[in-house]
Amino acid sequence: MNQNKGILYLVPSPIGNLNDISKRIIDTLNSVDCIFCEDTRNTQKLLNLLNIKKNTISCHEHNEKEMSFKLISLLNEGKDIAYMSDAGYPAISDPGEILVKEVSKNNIKIVPLSGPTASLTALIASSLDTSHFLFYGFLNSKHSERIKEIKEIKDFPYTIIFYEAPHRINETLLDLYELLGDRKITIARELSKIHEEFIYTSLKEITSLNKEFKGELVLVLEGNTIKKDNYDLSLIIEKYNELIKNNISKKDAIISLSIIYKINKNILKKMFINNKKEEN
Repeated sequence: MNQNKGILYLVPSPIGNLNDISKRIIDTLNSVDCIFCEDTRNTQKLLNLLNIKKNTISCHEHNEKEMSFKLISLLNEGKDIAYMSDAGYPAISDPGEILVKEVSKNNIKIVPLSGPTASLTALIASSLDTSHFLFYGFLNSKHSERIKEIKEIKDFPYTIIFYEAPHRINETLLDLYELLGDRKITIARELSKIHEEFIYTSLKEITSLNKEFKGELVLVLEGNTIKKDNYDLSLIIEKYNELIKNNISKKDAIISLSIIYKINKNILKKMFINNKKEEN
């Protein structure tokens, strides 16, 4: 890495409880030259509480590509910059992915900081299988597209984590029940906040209640236990690595394995990405 260039720090923000913020995060925010963030208003509230005075620059899903060039220009000048999205990790169902891709192309150092994340916080208290899981994030807000997405993950044998908005939650739960049948589900609400709640239930039970939900929601859903024996994740990964070693492209390897194991190729792709993250 060019020592004359600045550093991009990826800074997670509290998902609710401000006490979750670490000393390292505070020190980093104090040390950088400026802060790019998803919403300057939300970030400024946090900075005010921490008594940190820094210039903030808006960088959200609608201007991320454009702002990445400004960010890179500042980094090339030797400026250290933090990027923060709202509540949780940058790039996880939030802006940040494009920034990282563009910055990495320019041989600039990227430093991710650890911190709170709603998905894993919900998972470990869900009482569901934590040995293997798929973080899916938000399903499509358009009903027809959401149906297609749910059908793609119907046979996935491991725990699946979704984010969902309160105004759409009951419609999503009903779609999941109608397409996947009855499964265990844990709904985590307002994580780390004063009204934090975990609802341990099933799709059949929760859809019959038509309950009104408020606040930020994480859905932790049981995988397809009926077909679980058809999957051996370690074996599939081993076969994938063998194909790559034999000069088969990643795309062709995934297509081949999807045919052999009858797993949707998009699910396979996410399985390999998650496994690579775990190894790192």
